[in-house]
Amino acid sequence: MGANAALFARMLVIGLVVAAPVGAMAVLCIQRVLAHGWRAGMATGGGIATADAIYAGLAAFGVTAVSHWLIDYQTVLRIVGGAVLIWLGWRAIRTPPAHEAAQSADSTRLGALYSSAVGLTLTNPMTIMAFAAIFAGAGLVTQTGTGSALIVTVGVGCGSLAWWLALTTGVWAVRHAVSDRSMRIVNRVSGGVLVAFGVLAVVAGLRG
Repeated sequence: MGANAALFARMLVIGLVVAAPVGAMAVLCIQRVLAHGWRAGMATGGGIATADAIYAGLAAFGVTAVSHWLIDYQTVLRIVGGAVLIWLGWRAIRTPPAHEAAQSADSTRLGALYSSAVGLTLTNPMTIMAFAAIFAGAGLVTQTGTGSALIVTVGVGCGSLAWWLALTTGVWAVRHAVSDRSMRIVNRVSGGVLVAFGVLAVVAGLRG
């Protein structure tokens, strides 16, 4: 029991470390919190954490067939993911100020926000290689059995979710201090950043 708790704690930290770097998904999460509220941000963060857990599970369970397939088709996945980021960035640029967007926040399809976050995160198959490298560096290649692999998967997912909960709550706490004019700027800047990330992903995919 003690070994399992220690393993879970290590995976919790790894989940936090993998989720914490600021990237396209962090920008998307922040923009959705500001434009649509806390639940929209958590739906996005939950989707990202789910994808992180999926990749961690593939690495932990040693599902090499799926892992190799994702890596083999990373060109297509990056192009598709990049195109979606460009589209989301364009939508963010055109998003109205916070008080207007808040009127439609209750009708936002949280399931769609969640699934889009899962899909976008999964379009970066190099994440699974990152988990494999981290696991090897942490000496987890010696872990055997379904139970340990499950603990690894759940631990990483919980660690990632904890980060997105903290980020979403922090952004939501200061949201009301953002004026309409500032919100327009935030939407345009975050949208531009998403478009830039999308273009980079597409270029990376085309260059192989």
